[in-house]
Amino acid sequence: MKTRLTLGQALVATAMLGACGVVHAQWAWKDANGRPVYSDQPPPTSVPATRIFKAPRGQMPDVRPQPEPTASKAPPTLAERNAAYEQRRASAAEQAAKQADEAKATRARAASCESARSNQHALDGGARIARFNAQGEREFLTDAQRAEASKRNAALVAEHCR
Repeated sequence: MKTRLTLGQALVATAMLGACGVVHAQWAWKDANGRPVYSDQPPPTSVPATRIFKAPRGQMPDVRPQPEPTASKAPPTLAERNAAYEQRRASAAEQAAKQADEAKATRARAASCESARSNQHALDGGARIARFNAQGEREFLTDAQRAEASKRNAALVAEHCR
């Protein structure tokens, strides 16, 4: 009696034979086009370790990030440590002097602002304002002089009171 294979049986047999090749593959990776490749040979060196997803036991490359090798450097000498200390100390002193100068300038600006605002309040108040001339005599400001002084003082307020 002769038996014939049906088309379905032939396809199943072919699929099983094809699967046997994949089962025996020891290496698996993705090629440059992203397709999986199965082989009993290791991948070419152009394939990065991150694209290899199967390797024989004990041969899988380590894909963890490696720490940078540190150069074994001798500890600094006493003279080098002393020079570094002096440099840090000079830098700290320079920074402290800079902060002190900034604080002094801030205080001076605040005092100028307060004085300019006080003068502006007096000029806008309407009371008579007197000043002393070069001979030491007291003279009262006219309306034009008051307006000019108010204009100059308003500019000082704008400059010092930000």
